[in-house]
Amino acid sequence: MRLLISGSWVRAPRWAESFYRVFCLCFLSDSVAWSVALRDGVVLKAVAVDVLLLVLFSLQHSLLARTPVKRVCQNVFGVLSRSVYCFTTAVALQILMHYWQPVTSAPCLWSVRNAPWDIWFPLICFILHFLCWAIICSILLIFDYPELLGIKQVYYECLGLGDPLLLKSERAQRLYAHLRHPVCVELLTVLWLLPTFPLDRLLLAVYLSVYLILAHSLDTQDCTYLRRQLRSKLQLFSAPLEGKTLFACINCKCKM
Repeated sequence: MRLLISGSWVRAPRWAESFYRVFCLCFLSDSVAWSVALRDGVVLKAVAVDVLLLVLFSLQHSLLARTPVKRVCQNVFGVLSRSVYCFTTAVALQILMHYWQPVTSAPCLWSVRNAPWDIWFPLICFILHFLCWAIICSILLIFDYPELLGIKQVYYECLGLGDPLLLKSERAQRLYAHLRHPVCVELLTVLWLLPTFPLDRLLLAVYLSVYLILAHSLDTQDCTYLRRQLRSKLQLFSAPLEGKTLFACINCKCKM
């Protein structure tokens, strides 16, 4: 406010112009113009293939999760329905990665090439990526991944215990209905934080970001439940347990 009243706002664009020049020098140093690249047939073909692959993956991941389709799969595959879903998801991901077309003829959205950021920024990205993947792996402490992958369903069926999801608490079933794999923030960081950001990566990041935002419906009750579960799991691994206490904690973990 003081800046506007004093009239010194006139000098503000100089700071903005200087920042923009530094940003362009460090990040936007491609010689190919966007107007030229977007008329290139090779670029358009690669973008079309990538969009098609993303649409196919999202269709598989979403349609097979619909209730009518799940009922059909349950009638056909029985206890293997969840395993079939995970298997088809893995196949869709392999197809996506194998046929993905890098766009090398178009300029990068940003590319760190000048010192000292050409060394520090990739290092920062590596550290943050490592932390994000560590957090993603730590979700194993909270979520029941054998059940998520369909392994537990087969094991429980052989023992005559029924569906393991129905043995969990109502709050756990509610959470699973809203979000099966809570790695949104970490995955968004991995998608967007890169020292070089080409056009195909922009397409991947935008598409998956929108898909992640639209796919989950977590609320405050789910977040509270997750915090409590994480606290209890950390206590489980930090405190020495013997006899009935250990047995009680294992039962609590199974019903989570």
